[in-house]
Amino acid sequence: MSRRSNGWVGAWAEAQRQQQRRQEAQAGYQRELDWQQRAQQRDFGPSYREQRRMHRELREAEARRRTEELDAQVEALQGLLAAGCRAPAFRVGALARVESVPPCAPGQSAAYRQQYQQWAAGQLAEIRGHNAAIAEMAAGLRSGDPEATVEYFSAALYASTGWPEGLPRQVSAAYDSGARQLVLDWELPRYGIVPEAKSARYMINADQVKDSPRPVTQRRTLYRDVLAQCLLLVLHDLFAADEFGALESVALNGFVDDHDPTTGRRAPMVLGTVMAARSTFAALHLEQVNAVTCLVEGLRGQLSTRPDQYAAVRPGRVPEDVGNGVVTHGGDEEPDLYEMDPIAFEGLIADLFRAMGMQAVTTQRSNDGGVDVDALDPAPIRGGKIVVQVKRYRNTVPPSAVRDLYGTVQDAGANKGVLVTTSRFGPGAHTFANGKPLELVAGSELVDLLHRHGLRGRLGGGEGSGPVAAEPGAPDRAGHGDGDDHNVLGMYWSGDVALDVCALVCHGNQVLDDDHFVFYNNPRTPDGTVRALAPVPPDKAAIQVSFDALPARADRVVVIAAVDPVADPTADLSGFSDAGIRLLDAEGTQLDQLDVSDGRDDETALVLGSFRRRANGDWQFVTGGRGYPGGLEELVQDYGIEVD
Repeated sequence: MSRRSNGWVGAWAEAQRQQQRRQEAQAGYQRELDWQQRAQQRDFGPSYREQRRMHRELREAEARRRTEELDAQVEALQGLLAAGCRAPAFRVGALARVESVPPCAPGQSAAYRQQYQQWAAGQLAEIRGHNAAIAEMAAGLRSGDPEATVEYFSAALYASTGWPEGLPRQVSAAYDSGARQLVLDWELPRYGIVPEAKSARYMINADQVKDSPRPVTQRRTLYRDVLAQCLLLVLHDLFAADEFGALESVALNGFVDDHDPTTGRRAPMVLGTVMAARSTFAALHLEQVNAVTCLVEGLRGQLSTRPDQYAAVRPGRVPEDVGNGVVTHGGDEEPDLYEMDPIAFEGLIADLFRAMGMQAVTTQRSNDGGVDVDALDPAPIRGGKIVVQVKRYRNTVPPSAVRDLYGTVQDAGANKGVLVTTSRFGPGAHTFANGKPLELVAGSELVDLLHRHGLRGRLGGGEGSGPVAAEPGAPDRAGHGDGDDHNVLGMYWSGDVALDVCALVCHGNQVLDDDHFVFYNNPRTPDGTVRALAPVPPDKAAIQVSFDALPARADRVVVIAAVDPVADPTADLSGFSDAGIRLLDAEGTQLDQLDVSDGRDDETALVLGSFRRRANGDWQFVTGGRGYPGGLEELVQDYGIEVD
């Protein structure tokens, strides 16, 4: 007797059959893909193998270059002392300045020539005063003056061309005039100066270039040798620079500024110390010695046996032991940066860069190439060579100074240029510097940086703060804030479209009030700091702005253009092109040229750009470009102007 199925077994069997069919279909599809791939490899096999070969050769070449770079680093470290001994000795004459000034440009007005003569006389007096100070320092060296001696030999170490880039140069020193001994602490490079990798090779299976580690004992031995070479090179530079016979001996401690492995705290750890007499040191042939043996056995110095672990040694005589104390810069009173000797001011800027962890030296005035301070940032990736110019101005630094610095950066092959001033920068200077390897440091920022890094300086504020001598091309104009110290914005463009050019004095994106909207029905602000002017060709519109006299709450001046609905009721901004703003000073001299965006179809108003107040008080131009189809009314409503 038969029994009816309840159906679930059939459903299960059907599901199994469907799954089997799916698996068979997937297997067939995979076989088809495999067949196509094998066929493609047969067709393109030679090309594929060639690409693989070329790729392998490139990666192997990359590994060879990496190994060569590591070998070159080690070779430079091993030859540090020999190379340093071949550098020229420092001389006091390197600090002197040539008594000359640039000639007056031909064709200038009588007033300009008179101003030039006054400036030239001041410059010559300044140069002669500087050279007199150098002569006084030389006399102090001969007589054993501690301050002059420390200043001179510190300069000799900082200016030495025998030290490779990337090594620290930090020193504190004192001079024992009775013993004619210079006592100093000198910073040594950290353990990371020796490459951790020994070579590189290409791992074909992993397709990567892999470093092979340098044996620990080899790395430790090389680091110890580098420290000994550094200490010997310091002694060499000091004795070589002693043209006055001021040094009978040198007591030197070499320290590393890093985290103490015992406490984890950052602290100076002395890894080497030596006291060398001139007569003993003069008998050495440094280019042929083994540095460690020379330091430890020849000069009876001490050198850490485990410098890789920062195992410290007991220092010998330290600067604080000298009876007259460590010579320091500056006194109890904040020096007025406006009244500082120009050479002292440049030295202060060099001190600032050194306090920020860089190497920095002032340049010789006779051949500085437009550079006042040469600096080197040892930080990887972002670091490199930096050229620094300093300007002791009271009035705004002209954009031409920034352009000159950019040219110097390119000529010197530097990574960055820094312009430091006691005054401020205008919008033209910031616009030119934008996007370029340039950094502008205004007076307020400078004072803040000095104080943050333990240095001293102020901008006036005391009795006798007289004017700073101006340079040709940047005369010190009186009348700041009296209406004469202003800029003119001259607008020009191609096309026949008739435009109204207006200005909004704003805080953020909101106009201060309706009275600070300057346009054809309101040609000036109540205080007169912004006003419309009659344009002078080639300009088609002009606005005068006294940036430094604007209300304190104003941080933005927005320049806009709109189609004149009376003159061109059907026009748009499609004919507005080749446009720009000429930034002029109060005498009409063009300081910069600021590009603005072209107009577009169906737009009848456009934000040309805005001058924005930075935190340090400078003004920087930012290009606009936003257009409005609703004309001037729609645009000003975005800035808080109510239109009836």
